[in-house]
Amino acid sequence: MPPAHSTRPAIAFAVAAFGIGTFSLMDAAMKDLALAIGAYNAVLWRNGLGSLLTGVLFLGTRQRIPMLAVLKLHLWRSFIVALMAVSFFWSLTVLPLAEAIGLSFIAPVIALYLAAVLLGETIGREAIIASIAGLGGVAIILVGKFSGDYSDESLWGAAAVLFSAVVFAYNLILARQQAQQAGPIEIAFFQNLFTAAILALAAPWFFSMDATGEIPMIAAAAGLAIISLLLLSWAYARAEAQVLIPVEYTAFVWAALCGWAFFDEPVTLTTMAGTALIVGGSLVAARAKPKLVEHTEITTA
Repeated sequence: MPPAHSTRPAIAFAVAAFGIGTFSLMDAAMKDLALAIGAYNAVLWRNGLGSLLTGVLFLGTRQRIPMLAVLKLHLWRSFIVALMAVSFFWSLTVLPLAEAIGLSFIAPVIALYLAAVLLGETIGREAIIASIAGLGGVAIILVGKFSGDYSDESLWGAAAVLFSAVVFAYNLILARQQAQQAGPIEIAFFQNLFTAAILALAAPWFFSMDATGEIPMIAAAAGLAIISLLLLSWAYARAEAQVLIPVEYTAFVWAALCGWAFFDEPVTLTTMAGTALIVGGSLVAARAKPKLVEHTEITTA
């Protein structure tokens, strides 16, 4: 068994922040795909191609097949990811990218307290401050974004985001548990493989071959998702969830930029004010100094 190793929380935070930025670019690619071929097909095709790419990494680095208990954890998280991804990416077809990300920020707050219940972590002062600042920033943004009348479709979109946010909060806790038992390449491969397999169960009703014309964008989304998953898995193996969860708030910065650059979605003064609070909260979290976390990879005999 390889020796355990530890990393400074600030380094893990920086790696997680870069992973969130990469994931936000993937969100933009997936919005484009969901508008073109539907959310279900976008997620299925992305994970199908992702399983092939990560499979090459898995075999090329001579990873061992994990133990049954770890495989069950991979399967369970993949089921959670499948629910979360389809609902969230469907919401992107009816909501602007930045607004959807803003609504989803309820997830890190829920996850901070799930970490205390499920992982036994102590909620530090910095994490609480980051949560309050992040929610304050989101509130400012949503006041500016969600004023006026809404269509029924927009309301359903908001409901889909909130559902995915609750599921995503639990997913963050699973990510922490998973990263303590498996390496990033193993996690990336089995999550892509199992998520694709779970979604394929609904293929007789929803699968479409029209997606073949979107292969370049699917490949881009799959590549960005893999890079993000590797970075976040590495970070979650080396720092407590309460340190890394607030970094999720920085996704709004990336979403606002991507929405403006790719979908002509405006960035307002309230967006910038809220973003300042979000980033400020994340910086507070980055300065936290909890104990270093050991990471041991599980291998089979």
